[in-house]
Amino acid sequence: MVTNRRPLIMIFLILAIAITGDVLKPVAKGQPANGSVPKFELDPYWPKPLPNKWITGQIPGIAVDSHDHIWVIHRPKTIRDQEKGASLHPPTAECCFPAPPVLEFDMEGNLLQSWGGPGEGYEWPENEHGIFVDYKDNVWIGGNGDGDAQILKFTDKGKFLLQIGHKGQSKGSNDTENLGKPAAMFVYPKTDELFVADGYANRRVIVFDAETGAYKRHWGAYGRKPQDLKNPPREQIVTGPPPRFFNPPVHGIVVSNDGLVYVADRANNRLQVFHLDGTFIEEAFVKRDTLDAEGSVYGFALSPDKEQRFLYSVDGPNMWIRILDRRTLQIVDSVGGHGGHQTGAFYHLHSIAASTDSKGNIYVGEVNEGQRYMRYLYKGMGPPSNPGTATASSGISSAIPAP
Repeated sequence: MVTNRRPLIMIFLILAIAITGDVLKPVAKGQPANGSVPKFELDPYWPKPLPNKWITGQIPGIAVDSHDHIWVIHRPKTIRDQEKGASLHPPTAECCFPAPPVLEFDMEGNLLQSWGGPGEGYEWPENEHGIFVDYKDNVWIGGNGDGDAQILKFTDKGKFLLQIGHKGQSKGSNDTENLGKPAAMFVYPKTDELFVADGYANRRVIVFDAETGAYKRHWGAYGRKPQDLKNPPREQIVTGPPPRFFNPPVHGIVVSNDGLVYVADRANNRLQVFHLDGTFIEEAFVKRDTLDAEGSVYGFALSPDKEQRFLYSVDGPNMWIRILDRRTLQIVDSVGGHGGHQTGAFYHLHSIAASTDSKGNIYVGEVNEGQRYMRYLYKGMGPPSNPGTATASSGISSAIPAP
């Protein structure tokens, strides 16, 4: 006698799924159902207090490495005695002492190591800006101070490896040997190339061999040869035809798994997307009516799913972390929107780690008098918390303006 085992097998499968909880477990991977978006909540307990009575200044860069360690670069020179307005060099009281510029934390918020600052064989930047840890655990650092035209490469233990460019030697946006106050870096593993958002003085993306530092190529807005032109009036930028050039600072850059380069054209309130060779694909404005000269597109992080469905973008003046659907470049939700020093509010949101950690958490930093670095915990998928912000992305175009 043959027994029909199909119902019994189905029962076992249902029980197995129920036990593991896979049908209910919120995950960052895959396509969100029913228009759901990633949900985040500020972690008020990360990181833990620093040892040695150390404090940090402005946070111009933050990164996550492949081991889920979080790297922060800060500006010791910006630590101030708030009452006297004096630099804490030397400290004026029992507390506090400036921490070294580069700090490495674990997921629990413990400080693992610290290093950085001027040393033999390289030119430390006048004003730290940007940090990135590549797939080989090398640490890249830039700067946007007077004369900063260099990028530095170190091991994760702080051993100097390479310098690209030299301080005070920048010759503009078509100089292939030096940078122009570089703001952000990203190493693309598939080609082992360093992509640089360059920067506060220049108006371009420039690419180097990540191993040797050899120049590969560069481009400006719409993939054209960059031009160092005078900026138009702010009103023209937000209401007129799309600007034909990047408006410094070119502030953030990431490369997706499928080989698309996303560039934060901060002061133009927009992002542009390119192929790896610099061929222009499309652009999108984010809250284009932002009149603040700081601009609304500071930098990006990519969601951890294989398709990297979401692009997280920092909007400093409007005090949001924007969540964009990477396929449409439309804002689907935003996190924040409150100003101040209180928990959950932003004072001067500035930097975001280019990737999340393995759990989907995002990390951001503040400059000026904010001087904080924060973690936002991924809480699964759900309906938008701020659906009204979805109208803030507009002007998506793949057209290239006439010269």
